[in-house]
Amino acid sequence: MAAMVRLLEETDPIVEEVYRRKNEAEEARQLEYLSTVKIQAWYRGEKTRAYMSHLNKCALIIQRHWRGYLGRGLTRILVKNSVMIMKINFYNKKATYIQKMWRGYYVRKYVFNYYSRKRYLEALQIKNEIVRSELEEYAEMQEQERRRKAEKVEKERREVLARRNHYLISTEVIPGVFNSPFLPYPTDTEYLLRSVKPLLHEKKKKTDKPFDPTCRSYDLPKPKLLPPLPTKPQGPFREPEDVQNQRYKPFQPSLRVATSFTSLEEARKQMKNEEWVTRLNDNVFEPFSRRDSRYEPLLHTRSEYGHLPYGFRYFREEFPDRRVTQQSFKTLVPSIPIFDKLNDTYSQGQVF
Repeated sequence: MAAMVRLLEETDPIVEEVYRRKNEAEEARQLEYLSTVKIQAWYRGEKTRAYMSHLNKCALIIQRHWRGYLGRGLTRILVKNSVMIMKINFYNKKATYIQKMWRGYYVRKYVFNYYSRKRYLEALQIKNEIVRSELEEYAEMQEQERRRKAEKVEKERREVLARRNHYLISTEVIPGVFNSPFLPYPTDTEYLLRSVKPLLHEKKKKTDKPFDPTCRSYDLPKPKLLPPLPTKPQGPFREPEDVQNQRYKPFQPSLRVATSFTSLEEARKQMKNEEWVTRLNDNVFEPFSRRDSRYEPLLHTRSEYGHLPYGFRYFREEFPDRRVTQQSFKTLVPSIPIFDKLNDTYSQGQVF
């Protein structure tokens, strides 16, 4: 019991100590929190920087090994390609050298053979000499032919001139112009005059008709053939084709013959049909079951007194033989004189 009392007496200082420590802790709480945060930040920063440094070192090692591997592979490929290019160049160089040697041998042996070329040139030289000699002979022949033609033309000209001047020939009594007595022998012209005959002029034939300068028809040549006859004869005649067409033209009835005998009845029948189709009915159509008014029968239907005779017994279209006799038709109107005059030549308003 005494201990309990003593404990109760010591309770107040304990409570005060608790409150005092609590207040001190509250006062230092913010400072401790900031200090703790700063310590944690520094520690975590150091830890993170150390980890990042470790990662960078590992990444550098990995990149170094990978790049080394890629570089060695690329270098190996480049070396391989370089060796291949060197081999190809070497092969091409040797192949070119071999081809050069072979083509030179082939050309010298078969294409441009020296000895065959020499023989060809010698044969060509001989052939050129032959052709040149033939051309010279041909040119000489052409020159001789040209001189011969010129001499012939000159001879003909001199003969014509000698025939024109034949009156200058020498006679037994009087020497001519070209036969001088002072020369030992006559000239060539004198011999030419002796060898040709004198040139005679043709005389014009005399005509009985006197010459009229105003008329030039005397000198016109006579035609060998007569001019062709015209197709159409001269005179007031029609063309043969028109006459033939009129003679064999098809039948063309006149206006009186072309008119039908029953044209009036046909016109009435057509008018009746048109009236039947176009007739107007004021009564609106109604069904048979709902008809209120009495049915009005039409004119051409049956009535209570029997069948209506209108339009069935006394109309001519129903009995075409009614009032038709065997006697000839007699006109009541006098005929047109021009129809009787022209008779068959009249057709559709054209008169030939």
